[in-house]
Amino acid sequence: MDLNLTPEEAAWRDRLRAWLKDNVPEPWPQERRTESDADYWQFLRDWQRRLYDGGWAGVSWPKEYGGGGAGPVQQSIFLREIVRARAPESLGVIGEQLVGPTLIVWGTPEQKQRFLPRILTAEHVWCQGYSEPNSGSDLASLTTRAVRDGDEFVVNGQKIWTSFAHIADWCLLLVRTDPDAPKHKGITCLLVDMKSEGVSTRPLRQMSGDAGFNEVFFTDVRVPAENRLGPLNEGWRVGLTVLMNERANLGTAMYVYMHNALEQLVTRCRQRTRRGRRLADDPRVQEKIGQAWTELEIVRLSMDRALSRMSAGQTPGSEGSLLKLGWSEANQRLVQLSMEILGDASQLSTFDGGTWAYRYLRARGNTIEGGTSEIQRNILAERVLGLGKSG
Repeated sequence: MDLNLTPEEAAWRDRLRAWLKDNVPEPWPQERRTESDADYWQFLRDWQRRLYDGGWAGVSWPKEYGGGGAGPVQQSIFLREIVRARAPESLGVIGEQLVGPTLIVWGTPEQKQRFLPRILTAEHVWCQGYSEPNSGSDLASLTTRAVRDGDEFVVNGQKIWTSFAHIADWCLLLVRTDPDAPKHKGITCLLVDMKSEGVSTRPLRQMSGDAGFNEVFFTDVRVPAENRLGPLNEGWRVGLTVLMNERANLGTAMYVYMHNALEQLVTRCRQRTRRGRRLADDPRVQEKIGQAWTELEIVRLSMDRALSRMSAGQTPGSEGSLLKLGWSEANQRLVQLSMEILGDASQLSTFDGGTWAYRYLRARGNTIEGGTSEIQRNILAERVLGLGKSG
């Protein structure tokens, strides 16, 4: 793909840049607050609504579904301008980047009309019910059951590591509807109202102090049959669509996060001294930060490649695993580097509000969530290098 901007693309960028200049709220809380901070979550809902009202929500979605119909270059421009403007994080990352594209592929006309606009406005915040306590990375071994009862499914079971479940309005849920079928068969995808009777959540406190992940329990939850997404017992294919979008699209959110963290590190290196010399003047620090910027640029270019594939109407494939592997391990190296350069102060809750220690501890989960690094390497070995299945 040609990354040189055409006059039309440059004009599009300038419109976006001007809009962000006028609309990014200042000041705003730079780090995610606790799961109980209702004001922060409402702040993010309001920001998403402002993006929607300005015509900048779902820029990559087809126009017929309320999106901007942006191509890969415009998507890349959008991301870079969001970073440049230091805009707030996206509350609708799961809805806009994972659930929405999956609904576009598998949803009925009625489902698209009902759900897609509300994703873009953040009226509906989504979570995805995939992982289970005894399944590990073997998603197909899920045991949460759904039994058909007239015009409804009755759901019983448990999910774990469910991001945003504590604030989500809806859940894209994988359940087993045919227990006698092979494990990759007999799975169905349901769209579940999180306010339904019988749904309960319990936050999982991590060593970072964050509790964005949750356990979710389903006890005789009744789901209208019209909320089935895709064919009965073919939910594995629907789930793979979500996973491929997850691995390709979450890199965009992490790129913003990493870029901001690296810029903040550079700023601190210019301000702090060690043995009478600025950290920024230390050749070893310069070399390590240069390496981090190089890795971040590789993440961005890999992301552009994934965007190019999706813009051509193709389902994200194995490059999603490459991107996920790249950003997760690059971010772990970045937070490790930050702690090494900034020294003891970076461990204190009083230094930058504990941001550096939080990032370091939170990053431990990067190579587990969304599919472990081992899983990603197996996918690349089997599907790209043709090495055959492991084990």
